[in-house]
Amino acid sequence: MVYVPILKGRAGEFYALEHASASVQERIRPVMEIVPAERVRDLLETFCEHVMHYVPNNMVLTVDCGALPHARVLEGDVGGPVARVSESLRYRDRLMCPVFRCLDEAELLSEVADAAADHGQGACLRVVTSADTAEVIPDERQMRELFASVRLEPEEIDLLVDAGPVLTSRTRERLRVGVVEALESLSRWPWRSICLASGAFPANLTGFPRDTATRVVREDARLWLDVVEKWRGPQLDFGDFGVTNPRMPPKTRGTPHPNMRYTTDGDWQVFVYRKKRKGSNDDFFVLSEDLVNSPYWPASGAATSWGDKSLQDCAQRRREKAGGATEWRAWATSHHLAVVTTRLAREGTP
Repeated sequence: MVYVPILKGRAGEFYALEHASASVQERIRPVMEIVPAERVRDLLETFCEHVMHYVPNNMVLTVDCGALPHARVLEGDVGGPVARVSESLRYRDRLMCPVFRCLDEAELLSEVADAAADHGQGACLRVVTSADTAEVIPDERQMRELFASVRLEPEEIDLLVDAGPVLTSRTRERLRVGVVEALESLSRWPWRSICLASGAFPANLTGFPRDTATRVVREDARLWLDVVEKWRGPQLDFGDFGVTNPRMPPKTRGTPHPNMRYTTDGDWQVFVYRKKRKGSNDDFFVLSEDLVNSPYWPASGAATSWGDKSLQDCAQRRREKAGGATEWRAWATSHHLAVVTTRLAREGTP
């Protein structure tokens, strides 16, 4: 079983991949979503630079440009974001697997086909079954036309069923029915792999109590378990959105309060602390010390992940700086990847 983390393509998530242990790297198939920005050309260049510098050499990155407008990236040039990312990563000797969707236009599907041919890693079909944006599953004729458009057989395609946000048990129960129906409809095809992904982390930390840990249930993991219990088809890989909400984030404003989204067996313990000490470091150092001394700190301690080592260094004040939002997201993601892969390997559950 493989873990498929769907990560936002920002620096913190790339840092987490850079420092992933060999055992984590062997068990993940990461999907990286490119987060929209005003200057698309600069955005794609930064994304590709991050891939080159931070993604391990042996890791194939599944790249999703679906949140970006499909338009020319360079003036006078042909090709949208998929074509530009494919060309740039190939120039940098980095492999990618492009994401496409059932309703993508012919021009975009042609770019996916070219990218798949250039990189030789197939492609990923992302089908959304979330409560508010559920897609109509194509019939057999439409699916064959889709395969022809990307010039791939289903054996060369990873199927990613995206159930979207699942923030409550009631939502989880509703989503389970739609997910199972979608899987039953799509399982006629011999996909290279099938993954069910959803996300349970809140959209932001507004309203969370300060100076303490707050429990957030990992309803995404519970949804996967619910579906697996009912599903009689091929094995499902587990996917989630790491320590972020499935929706694309709004443009950030201001400096966040020190925080840590810390994954445990069945939930997150979310630490949010007030800014009340001199400088930004002391507040996060205190947070880290409280985390390391809490019941949520794992028995493996700093050896759990690069992120845990960094948190312990902050707790023991062995770092000059505690970093900021990018570092905190990187450490939380690093820990999350380690926890989920370990649980899947040992127990078969996320």
